[in-house]
Amino acid sequence: MRVMIDTNILISAILFPNSLPAKALEKASLNHSVILSSYGIEEIHIVFERKFKDKCLFLEKFLSKFSFELVYTPLNIEEEKFPQIRDIKDLPILVTAILGDVDLIITGDKDFFALDIEKPEIVSAKDFIEKF
Repeated sequence: MRVMIDTNILISAILFPNSLPAKALEKASLNHSVILSSYGIEEIHIVFERKFKDKCLFLEKFLSKFSFELVYTPLNIEEEKFPQIRDIKDLPILVTAILGDVDLIITGDKDFFALDIEKPEIVSAKDFIEKF
């Protein structure tokens, strides 16, 4: 299964290695194809630069050793061609998942849970651990 990891899950997994997001990330990487978006990688760098500057080197080491498929996020998105999402800042992640033929997104973002779509399936870290 192709499993996309949303930025909030990835940040939590990196910063808190014993957390549910970390356990979900580990399970995904052992049993599935982990997908990250180019938008998400940019976003995580911005967050670490702003909030966790002292951990930027750790982030780089983590990303260089972690095995994942990178799916490009288009810069120009025609919003009307994709499902509406409450927070427009989440649209690039959703679009990347759809274009990258992702089966499932692991996220903690409530805006994704409000979507009414079949694919990709949207799950929390806890639900991923329990169901998959």
